[in-house]
Amino acid sequence: MSIVTSEPVPRKGILDIAAYVPGKEHAPGVAKVYKLSSNETPLGPSPSAIEAFKQAAEKLEIYPDGQAVALREAIATAYGLNAANIMCGNGSDELLGLLCHVYLGAGDEAIITQHGFLVYKIQIMGAGATAIEVAERDCTVDVDAILAAVTDKTKLVFIANPGNPTGTYVPVAEIRRLHAGLPKNVVLVLDAAYAEYVRKNDYEAGIELVSSNKNVVMCRTFSKVYGLAALRVGWMYAPAGILDALNRVRGPFNMNSAAIAAGAAAVRDQAFVDKAVEYNLLWQDKLVHAFTALGLKVTPSVTNFLLVHFPDVDGKRAPEADEFLTSRGYILRMVKGYGFPNALRMTIGPEEANRGVIEALGEFMTR
Repeated sequence: MSIVTSEPVPRKGILDIAAYVPGKEHAPGVAKVYKLSSNETPLGPSPSAIEAFKQAAEKLEIYPDGQAVALREAIATAYGLNAANIMCGNGSDELLGLLCHVYLGAGDEAIITQHGFLVYKIQIMGAGATAIEVAERDCTVDVDAILAAVTDKTKLVFIANPGNPTGTYVPVAEIRRLHAGLPKNVVLVLDAAYAEYVRKNDYEAGIELVSSNKNVVMCRTFSKVYGLAALRVGWMYAPAGILDALNRVRGPFNMNSAAIAAGAAAVRDQAFVDKAVEYNLLWQDKLVHAFTALGLKVTPSVTNFLLVHFPDVDGKRAPEADEFLTSRGYILRMVKGYGFPNALRMTIGPEEANRGVIEALGEFMTR
């Protein structure tokens, strides 16, 4: 006999999910605010992307191309890929969710790491499966810990490479070792949202592994170095079999025309990307040196953000630093939810914001 309730009841497990909380944007009572909490590029999008967006506004009555052909072909050209193996989505978040929707169900498990992107766990639990969290080592994904957690229930393994909020990366040799140790029916998901920023000879975003295997996918985004966070543009490079399964449940018009057009224009403007990366490297070095000189520890980063650790001393901890910086208009990200209660994540921002944070933290640490 079924029990009748007075209101609709979500499926079991849904209300156990902790909703994702974006970085804060406002500092009440402060005239000038610098948002350094969401890893947005300080250079904005390519002028070509802005022009493409404006042109798309002239045809708002027309449905978008459900296959996002122009965007997929532009990505394929830029990265030397087969467009048939590319899927585009409403941010990489949608694509991560589709993977969970298609490959997970009640009784299944998916492996995530200690400081991994919070959306992984949300999507895993949303699919009715169990998220198995494994420890990281020195703020870096631990391949051996992941392999030790694999069971016959494991269906997906999520790796953020580089990691967020750590900024660290796993060398390609370790990623290959991880893949070699996984059963063939387990999908290895390489989330390379910050790949464009990495300038390390032993890093590979995942293209090679996807090309030569049937159980690896690579997710990328236009929200970071390409500066299109407002349009929600993500893409996935994956084997034909996986894309066939995802396309059966993907929404028929999951991307809008402006996002498709702006994304295609942005990926063709690699000179603009190079400019953004050079700016990032310059300020990454300056900020690390400045923070270290103040007695703060900074996790080595290959991304456009820094994880800054504060002393475990009364009045000098991360929450106090966050309050102090916010009062001066510098909004960083508290990362307690990622396992770092005494650290702040700072996006590398405009020059005046970077200099301002250095000055403000200097005042904070010496007051």
